[in-house]
Formats: sequence, C-alpha cells, structure tokens
Amino acid sequence: MTIAKELDARGLTCPLPILKAKKALSDMHSGEVLKVLATDPGSVRDFQAFARQTGNELIDQQADEAGGREEFVHLLRRR
Repeated sequence: MTIAKELDARGLTCPLPILKAKKALSDMHSGEVLKVLATDPGSVRDFQAFARQTGNELIDQQADEAGGREEFVHLLRRR
C-alpha cells in the first residue's frame, strides 16, 4: 500500500488530530491513503466515528509502545 501523505498529530488532543486529518484529506485525491500518527487514546474511537460520518475508509488502526508512551497509527483512504 502506498501512503500519499503522513500527518504527525502526536501530542495533540481531541479534536485537533481529526481536524488536521480532515484538512489533509481535503488536499488529497480519491483513493489516496493518509497515515495519521497520534498519542491521544481517544483518537481510536474518534477516527472510527470520523470515517463513518465522512465516508472515508478507515483501513487500519494500530497501537504501539514508542519511547515510553503509546502511539496510535490510523490509515484512512480518501473517498
């Protein structure tokens, strides 16, 4: 899978990761993939709801322990 754009939203809390992702997706073409890195645990359910509401596809979500803190990776395909 090719990642068209990567967004670093680590250290930001709701709603900023979603707002930044929405802006990034608006600059992308249909079918392109956005990778979002976040540290807010609430981002998992936020991106699930965002995908349902906007019609963008949530391809994958992962949680990793990095540098002593949990990081979340969200992959979204632009509708």
